[in-house]
Amino acid sequence: MIVYDLACHQGHRFEGWFGSSADYEDQRTRGLLACPSCGSDEVSKAPMAPAVPAKGNSRQEVLSPEARPMANTPMPPEMRNALATLAKAQAEALKNSTWVGDKFAEETRKMHYGERDEAPIHGQASLAEARALIEEGVPVAPLPFPVAPPDKLN
Repeated sequence: MIVYDLACHQGHRFEGWFGSSADYEDQRTRGLLACPSCGSDEVSKAPMAPAVPAKGNSRQEVLSPEARPMANTPMPPEMRNALATLAKAQAEALKNSTWVGDKFAEETRKMHYGERDEAPIHGQASLAEARALIEEGVPVAPLPFPVAPPDKLN
């Protein structure tokens, strides 16, 4: 896995994890990268500090998961609780939802235009597909947390 610091054209910074540098380039050229803050697909690598390992004879402090820094500061308990509540709400909503994979845009559009019965679904759509749905007035929204396809679950 390769971790890149990424930035959108508005200056928002975030991390991206990729199997290889070729994976990053492939996703970037296909328009699959988007800023989590503003949704911009104008994303590029940001300057990164090199990961320099500590000396073998130095002692490192081990932090508990709760005390690990996020954005250079510990996550406040209120934020941790809010994220846990949001994750629980998403999991509950997905219990009654059907995975439609990369046919999400097509199936959502069919429901919107009355070509199939309405039902809760979730799946994958490119940024361009999602924008087209929104422009057509089709009610869609991204999930706050990534969802693994059923065939990818352990």
